[in-house]
Amino acid sequence: MADGPASFWTQANALLRKNLTFQKRDVKSNIRLILVPIVLCLLLVLIQNLVNKELDKPSNRCGCKCVDTNGDGKCEEVCGIEYSDLDQVGSCPIPSPPEWPPLLQIPASKYRAVQTDSISYRDLPDDSCKISGSCPATILLTGTNQTFGESMGRNFFSSGSTLNSSDIFYSLAYNILGSESQTELMNFLEAAFFSNLPVYNVRPQCPPNSTFSFPLEFGSVAVQQEISCVKGLHLWRNSSYEINDELYKGYRKGNPVGKINEIIAAYDFFNSNRNGFNVNIWYNSTYKDDTGNRPMSLTRVPRSVNLASNAYLQFLLGPSARMLFEFVKEMPKAETKLKLDFASLLGPLFFTWVVSQLFPVVLIALVYEKQQKLRIMMKMHGLADGPYWMISYSYFLVVSSIYMLCFVIFGSLVGLKFFLLNDYSIQFVFYFIYINLQVSLAFLVAAFFSNVKTATVIGYMMVFANGLLAAFLFQFFLQDESFPRGWIIVMEIYPGFSLFRGLYEFSQYAFNANYMGTDGMRWKDLSDGKNGMKDVLIIMIVQWLVFLFLAYYIDQIASSGKDPLFFLWSSRKKPSPSFRKHSLRRQGSKVFVQMEKPDVAQERERVEQLLESSTSHAIICDNLKKVYPGKDGNPEKFAVRGLSLALPQGECFGMLGPNGAGKTTFINMMIGLIKPSSGTAYAQGMDIRTNMDMIYTNMGVCPQHDLLWEKLTGREHLLFYGRLKNLKGSVLTQAVEESLKNVNLFHGGVADKQAGKYSGGMKRRLSVAISLIGDPKVVYMDEPSTGLDPASRHNLWNVVKRAKQDRAIILTTHSMEEAEHLCDRLGIFVDGSLQCIGNPKELKARYGGSYVFTMTTSSDNEEEVEHMVRHLSPNANRIYHISGTQKFELPKQEVRIADVFQAVEKAKSKFTVYAWGLADTTLEDVFIKVARSAQAFNVLS
Repeated sequence: MADGPASFWTQANALLRKNLTFQKRDVKSNIRLILVPIVLCLLLVLIQNLVNKELDKPSNRCGCKCVDTNGDGKCEEVCGIEYSDLDQVGSCPIPSPPEWPPLLQIPASKYRAVQTDSISYRDLPDDSCKISGSCPATILLTGTNQTFGESMGRNFFSSGSTLNSSDIFYSLAYNILGSESQTELMNFLEAAFFSNLPVYNVRPQCPPNSTFSFPLEFGSVAVQQEISCVKGLHLWRNSSYEINDELYKGYRKGNPVGKINEIIAAYDFFNSNRNGFNVNIWYNSTYKDDTGNRPMSLTRVPRSVNLASNAYLQFLLGPSARMLFEFVKEMPKAETKLKLDFASLLGPLFFTWVVSQLFPVVLIALVYEKQQKLRIMMKMHGLADGPYWMISYSYFLVVSSIYMLCFVIFGSLVGLKFFLLNDYSIQFVFYFIYINLQVSLAFLVAAFFSNVKTATVIGYMMVFANGLLAAFLFQFFLQDESFPRGWIIVMEIYPGFSLFRGLYEFSQYAFNANYMGTDGMRWKDLSDGKNGMKDVLIIMIVQWLVFLFLAYYIDQIASSGKDPLFFLWSSRKKPSPSFRKHSLRRQGSKVFVQMEKPDVAQERERVEQLLESSTSHAIICDNLKKVYPGKDGNPEKFAVRGLSLALPQGECFGMLGPNGAGKTTFINMMIGLIKPSSGTAYAQGMDIRTNMDMIYTNMGVCPQHDLLWEKLTGREHLLFYGRLKNLKGSVLTQAVEESLKNVNLFHGGVADKQAGKYSGGMKRRLSVAISLIGDPKVVYMDEPSTGLDPASRHNLWNVVKRAKQDRAIILTTHSMEEAEHLCDRLGIFVDGSLQCIGNPKELKARYGGSYVFTMTTSSDNEEEVEHMVRHLSPNANRIYHISGTQKFELPKQEVRIADVFQAVEKAKSKFTVYAWGLADTTLEDVFIKVARSAQAFNVLS
């Protein structure tokens, strides 16, 4: 016996135990699931090794040559760049990198700043200079002291000096050189001297014939370099705001070529003067290489800094003071093996599939419960929404966490740099937030599907679409620096793209770290403007919360049947079942058109009387109706027409009726599967329209179709539902064993066999046991004995008879024998309305007031038989006649049984009687008679 309804934690414990048991049964599927990332990681390692082995071939290593280094005729193998081809130089050591003159980044002639419609400054040159290619290269100045700033500007571009070929680097340091070529990540080879683009000498004025060439030697590299003059122009702006506005309007991104206005650099001197030097420098970092993937290196920024330092020295000490900047060079490089971090290159695509694989797994599990109506079955046995959401969400979150933990651990064990080089704490935060988002999304999407096959197809389509769209569309936008960053954030609102962006950032940091020998992503890197991880984390957290709220909201409307605006009045206190008098109110009803039978009308009056006063009746139906709207031009379908019914505690009420009469619809309204169109019903004094959650805690249901988990045993089903009914410890164990024995599922190991292996009859018996466990006060059984053999059926009848002693039971059946054996009262239901009501004897007396006389003779004696019957009962009615066999209905008030026997004996003396019989009216006869008369009335009306 349960001690009141189960608490929140008791329900949560029951569901958790059930889920863990189910998970244990599903161990093979779990192993297959975990094998997917393991196999993928092993595949990546295999490909990685094959690629590295190919790259490490002698033909790809630094070139070597046998050289006589000592002059003794013996050669020694020497390796270096000078002996290598272009495919080999990448792996060569560079102990003494070449020295390169420091350069400024000069805008190309067609991009240099000129007067335009969008820029109002008149001190810029006219755009006609672009035709002749004579536009100056401009710097912008600002600060609080314009006089100081102008003095600094005049010192920026000196007149330079003549070049001395004997010490070319020293003489080049006196000249301000620049190039529009794009730099590389490494500066072992300066792109300016190995491109077809000119190298510029920036001067205040360009004299005639200012282009010259001279030879340059950089180690073993000899270059004949041409240097041309470009005028350097410094312009004053009143504030840094003006400079920002001018820089933005001249920015290359999004502007047509004719409106691009680029400058060399901009300087804000703030409050600098003779006693202090404070400067802020703007420079253009948006230049890219030919692939469009790599931003400008910082190797040309130091020259901009040197210009300001030199200008300040000359301001203080005069034009002769200089801080020479002779050259820049890379750090020495050791010999390196050519290697490719294959996992980091393909990681965003493959790992997107690996992580997203969890989505259809969670989705299928949720839709399966929905398709099999297991969720509503749990709800009908007392499982509230709170425990269901908490345990289900936590369960899928833990499963996902274990999956991701195995993924990261195994990827690290096999040596994938994607995992090893990036900070594990960042990975943990990213994956944890995303799996929360993914579980929430699965709950949300599951609300729109009710078929497992459809959900499976859609789920896996989303997985592959996520990877392919992200890798071949979204990644293109990520790598395009000209694509607006705001639109990238908008695209990341789609969960698949936010997952890909995070994995992409991990892969980029891991790839660069592996190549450069540095660290991967660290927390400090999240503040880098080019690192999108911080944006992704924020977006995913917001998505997680929004999806979780939407999923819960839709679930409350769809599965719980609440009003879409339920949250506006959710604070109203639900009526307590102890105040039954106040909760039962007569519902307004329309005039009932069909003439009701006296017994049905009497039941309606009884219900009206009960509603006016406090009552202990377990079930009261008050003018309950269900109407389905017409479709495709068809009229409305009346499934239940104004049913009024009252059941006290301890009564079993049987509902009889042909298929489609509305019996199951009535049951579904009472158990909360569908909402009534009008009217209502009360169970234990609580309204089914508003208090269904409270009704569920004291209700048992045996549905028309068995709603069972195929992988749980019969015992596990009863343990789960028993816990939901607040049974604990030895009481629970005893109740489960008694239930199994009552339905003959205890012996022979049947109780511990999975329900999916049960026969149809065994499943039916288990469903009955589930409906009765925990001593519910109201039980609904929809055709409970369907599919049972005679022995099991009689055993089940005994169970129901014992169970009805302290509870109200509504039972639907097609078996007249079952109805007569179990039910205290019966109601015959035809075309959605109750045609008659009463106990079996009353119904047979009311609708079956005749005997059925049957006699079989030869065809020649049929008239004599009919004459005999008319003599016994003038109002006899022949209801059957074929080949000498005749059946007659004899009104009971017109005939005595003894007279029938005497008449038969007398007939035997006159002709041969092959067989005869006299039978009282059966319940089946009553059912057929009532059903036919009701259907005939409906046809006529």
